Parts: sequence; structure tokens; C-alpha cells
Amino acid sequence: GRTQFKVVIKALSPKEITRIHTPLPLDRNDGTFLMRYRMYGSVKKGLKIEILYGDKHVAQSPYILKGPVYHEYCDCPEEDPEVWQNTLSCPSQEPQITKDFLSFPTIDLQRMLKEIPSKFSQTRGAIVHYTILNNRIYRRSLGKYTDFKMFSDEMLLSLARKVHLPDVEFYLNVGDWPVEYRKVNDTPGPIPIISWCGSVDSRDIVLPTYDVTHSTLETLRGVTNDLLSIQGNTGPFWENKTEQALFRGRDSREERLYLVKLSRKNPELLDAGITGYFFFREKEKELGKVPLMGFFDFFKYKYQVNVDGTVAAYRFPYLMLGDSLVLKQDSQYYEHFYSVLKPWKHYVPVKRSLEDLLEKIKWAKENDEEAQKIAREGQLMARELLQPHRLYCYYYKVLQKYAERQASKPEIRDGMDLVPQPDDRDSVCSCHRKKPLREDL
Repeated sequence: GRTQFKVVIKALSPKEITRIHTPLPLDRNDGTFLMRYRMYGSVKKGLKIEILYGDKHVAQSPYILKGPVYHEYCDCPEEDPEVWQNTLSCPSQEPQITKDFLSFPTIDLQRMLKEIPSKFSQTRGAIVHYTILNNRIYRRSLGKYTDFKMFSDEMLLSLARKVHLPDVEFYLNVGDWPVEYRKVNDTPGPIPIISWCGSVDSRDIVLPTYDVTHSTLETLRGVTNDLLSIQGNTGPFWENKTEQALFRGRDSREERLYLVKLSRKNPELLDAGITGYFFFREKEKELGKVPLMGFFDFFKYKYQVNVDGTVAAYRFPYLMLGDSLVLKQDSQYYEHFYSVLKPWKHYVPVKRSLEDLLEKIKWAKENDEEAQKIAREGQLMARELLQPHRLYCYYYKVLQKYAERQASKPEIRDGMDLVPQPDDRDSVCSCHRKKPLREDL
């Protein structure tokens, strides 16, 4: 158990003193443990990481992480993006990014400047116009539904503290739905708008959702469930889980109401309940309302039903990281990592109408070993795709690819404000990155 392990993280040099928060390791119930730490200062020489079982070093401990090592709010970007990407082991290709940019061999900033404010901001009202210049971030909001820009601001600022970003000017849709539906051979053709969710009939360029982005940045603040804490709280072992499929959620799609009716007729197979009514308030009397359930409690059940909300259900990545079998509704909507997942390998597909859901739950119950194998494969793939560094790599790759296609230089436009880096009074921060020699420049 995790109480037997102790992890000690300290500055490599005894002359450097910094506060490091090291919670208990997360036991992932498969022989692996997840270790998190949060630094409240930076170190020049590096960190020493000791893994102890009782008083003995294990697993080739101690590890040395060569410095400099910066804390989250230290604004010390790596000047060479290649070095940064190699350090993070960023993949050379992301299939979704390659696909998203096929429609946009060149990006005409002047056309976008003329077209986007009038076309999208008045009707949709959820577009934010960004320019990144000299690694500083500027933006203006187009429309009144742009509050979610706080999530994109936060991620872009965090990325800019780590690596020097390309000069780039783009439009981010912070609403739920993708917005660009024109096809490549239409006149005029589509324009590249960046969104958090894509659909099979839209042309939006997809970034990781605000939800998984914020979750990555929230890690260790302890405010919300994050992608890492989920992994250490996946409930009982497989054989001890309740043999039912579970669904909890708001009434944001009609199929969710159908689930409740299905559950009432087949309680031995499905436990489904609506936790809040907004879209179908008139149905509350008939279908009832159930109390909210802590997310870690979801994993007391062997099977999880994933049904779209207004767009893709943003809980899907969290469900995939658990060790239950995910039954995923067929959907036109997708997040940035869906294209890597395969039905019957990483999850069990269910028809859009949910007409085959009960049949799939019965199949899982009758084929327990196969169901557990799919759940495990899905969990391992999600762990790989949703690691914090993979999300940073993905953001960078989208900005890089976009910058390469710009037909003109990005500019700070009228009405744009600088988005400042957060004040760093709480922690010491000095940059110790190697400066290139004069002859290397």
C-alpha cells in the first residue's frame, strides 16, 4: 500500500533551500504509483528524488533531475523550441492536428480580420482574438459570452513561461459548439477558427478542452478532481465492483432522459439518474432528480455510460482514466485525442440512439475477462495521451503549425490588451537557462 512508500524531494545543492510540497503517492492498484510534487521556488543545480520503502532506497533511487528546475509561475521560457520539445518527448506527429490543418495550407490574416468579427461575434458572441508577439499575449473579446477566456489565458501564459512561442494571430471559439461548417471547395472557403470541440461536419482546429487544460493546471491545488488524482482513486478492484452500468449527469441531451427510463425498467443492468434540470424542466416530475455523486464513487461500478452533453461529454477523459469499462455513445463530436482511440480496443461503442446499450451491458457481464481487458487498454491509452506534458506539447504544436501557414505577420490590433503574467511575489524566480554564445546566434 501507498503508506509504505515515502518520497523525499529536495534541492541537489545543500546551499539551495526551497519549499516542495510532496503528498502521498497515488496507488493506481496495478503495481504502479503516481508521484506528484509542487515547487514553491526554483533550483539552479537540480533536484534529488529519493524513493524509500521503510528506510531503504528502492527502484534505483535516488534520481537526479538536473537543473535548472523552475516552479510553475517562474517566467523563464526555453528559447529553443526544439530543445523544449525534445526534453518533453513531444510526439513528432499528432494525427488530429495533421487532419485539422489539411483545409488550411495558407492562413490569410487580413481576410479573417475582415470576416470574423462580423460573421461570428454577433451571432455566437464567444470568440476571442489573440496575438502572441515576442512571447507576450494580447487579446480582445468579440461578443459577450467570452468569460471562458480565463482558461485559454491561463494555459497560454503557462506555456509562454516554459517555451518561447511563435508569433501568431488566431481566433479562439470559447463556446461549446464548433462554428466553421464551410467546406474547402465552397466560395468563400472555410477560415481556421480554433475550438475546444470538433465535429465530423465542421472545419474547426481542435485544442484540448478547457476542462482537461484547467485540470492539468489545477493539479495539486486540490480544488477540483484533476486528471492525476482520478488515477489514484479508481474504487475497488475489478472483481469487487458493482456489476451495473452507471450514468449521472444533467439533462443536456434527450438521450440522457431515455437512459433514466431504461434504468427504471432494467435496474439490474443500469443505474441512471439526472442530477439537474435545465433543458427539459417539464420532465423533472416524471423522471425525478437524484443527488450529485462524488466522481471517485463512479468507479464503484464496473461499467460507465458516456453520453454526449450539449457537445462531446467532457467527462469522457476522466472515465477513461478509471478502471471501469466505458460504453461510449456514437457521436459526431470529438475532443483532440479521440482519433487515437479504437472501439472494442479502448471502449465499447454504443449506437447513437442507445438502442443496443442493454445488449452491450449484457455482453460485458457475460464476457468479463474481455471487458476487463478493454477497460485496461483504454485506461493505459488515456494515461499516455492525457499526461500534462502531452497537453502542453499539443498546444505548442497547434500554434507552431498555424504560425507556419500565416501569409502575413501577426499584429497587435486595436482594442487588444496585454494579458500579464501573474505576479510572482510568493516564490523566488531567477532564470538560469544557458544563454547562446555570440557566435551561435
